[in-house]
Amino acid sequence: MKRFIADIKKYYKYAVYSAKAELKSEVASSYLSWLWWILDPLLFMMVYAFVSAVVFNASEKYFLAFVFVGISCWDFFNRTVKQSVKLVSANSHIVSKVYLPKFILIFVKIGNNGFKMLISFALVVGMMCLYRVPLSWNMLYFFPIMVVLILVTFAFSVWLLHFGVFVEDLSNLINAFLRLVFYLSGIFYSISSRVPEPYQSLLLMFNPVALIMEDLRRTCLYGELPHRKILLAWAVVGIVLSVLGIRTIYKSENSYVKVI
Repeated sequence: MKRFIADIKKYYKYAVYSAKAELKSEVASSYLSWLWWILDPLLFMMVYAFVSAVVFNASEKYFLAFVFVGISCWDFFNRTVKQSVKLVSANSHIVSKVYLPKFILIFVKIGNNGFKMLISFALVVGMMCLYRVPLSWNMLYFFPIMVVLILVTFAFSVWLLHFGVFVEDLSNLINAFLRLVFYLSGIFYSISSRVPEPYQSLLLMFNPVALIMEDLRRTCLYGELPHRKILLAWAVVGIVLSVLGIRTIYKSENSYVKVI
């Protein structure tokens, strides 16, 4: 782990600069420029809110904020995990010429998608103000829950980056799997109120995205406590998978260039 920490100190400026450059390039040719960072999640979420209310007849308390929380978390997780599969080949012009710890590429995507997620949550705060959601000390759980989300996303992304180099069709498998996870994560509905036992407990225990969405809604919208033990367990799982994945990348990264 000493090498990991040293590499972060050495290359974090590259990760920050690269994430900023990607964000700027996305809106460089747009007339609305940075306003798209606000309009894109807003329009995207409004579509899902309409589908949830009209098609699925969902009627959760603080409904728009409820949906926005789910979409914000899912969009961050989904984009980062999908992009990690092809990160090495997509950056072959860099990794084939200079040495760069490959997990730094994941930090770039986390920074890029994390910035967009922050904008989405700013919209959530606006919705909470409109709904006049009561303030609660449990809202402070937002920060450790987000740490768990980033840890789990990074852990999965590290392994997908590694196997994505050697398995050409992995991106197709991940896309299909994420579609299943999307519907099992409670984006349009509340798992605690709409899913019966024992399926409710199974979803929260084995689907970290569903757990994080559920607990963000419980703490930020309804002033309730999160599932602290399960969150802690997933934090530990995220750390263990990250450590093992980083070690695997260090051992295998010399072969990445040969494969791509």
